[in-house]
Amino acid sequence: MDPNAAPQDPGTVILVDKPLNWTSFDIVKKLRYHLKVKKIGHAGTLDPLATGLLILCTGKKTKQIETYQAQEKEYTGTFTIGATTPSYDLETEVENIKDFSHIKQDDLIKASESLTGIIDQIPPIFSAIKVDGKRAYKGARNGEEVKLKSREVEVKEFELTEVNLPVVAFKIVCSKGTYIRSLARDFGEILGVGAYLSSLRRTRIGDFNVDDAETIEELTKK
Repeated sequence: MDPNAAPQDPGTVILVDKPLNWTSFDIVKKLRYHLKVKKIGHAGTLDPLATGLLILCTGKKTKQIETYQAQEKEYTGTFTIGATTPSYDLETEVENIKDFSHIKQDDLIKASESLTGIIDQIPPIFSAIKVDGKRAYKGARNGEEVKLKSREVEVKEFELTEVNLPVVAFKIVCSKGTYIRSLARDFGEILGVGAYLSSLRRTRIGDFNVDDAETIEELTKK
């Protein structure tokens, strides 16, 4: 071992509470500049319209990113029933407005129960999944027909925490690869009136909790 060699960055794990309208890459870029580090990455993308826990790793800790990505996630948020959007969230315009006055609490509970456990889920076409080497969302935004294959995911918990129709608040615990936007779409299809994701917050990844995360402002003041 060369005694004159520069010491390797042992790395660190940073818990960020991602704000609304920031991309996960925006956070990486901001902290790379602020921390003056070359090697930095995040463990699991959050959409711009989602807030909450984002794990960043620097230096040697980047080797643990896949381990963190594989851990279960917990989310809170809201679905709005009685309409859909092409992206299954508020990135695109609301359409297909339907009457939901006949929907009862029991209907909502049955829909959530049918989406609990191991399920086959089709990811949103407005996602970063590659189809023939191209990101699906790029084709979707260009009006192209995008077809994605279903994948097996596990929804470990699907709790309806508050109902004030058309808004339904939830807490969901799920496996890696689960799209909450797709759960919103499927929830609406089961009800027969459509639904879209109207807010989302990631509160936990494995043993890491958003309560222990810091805001961008707090991190950049250090």
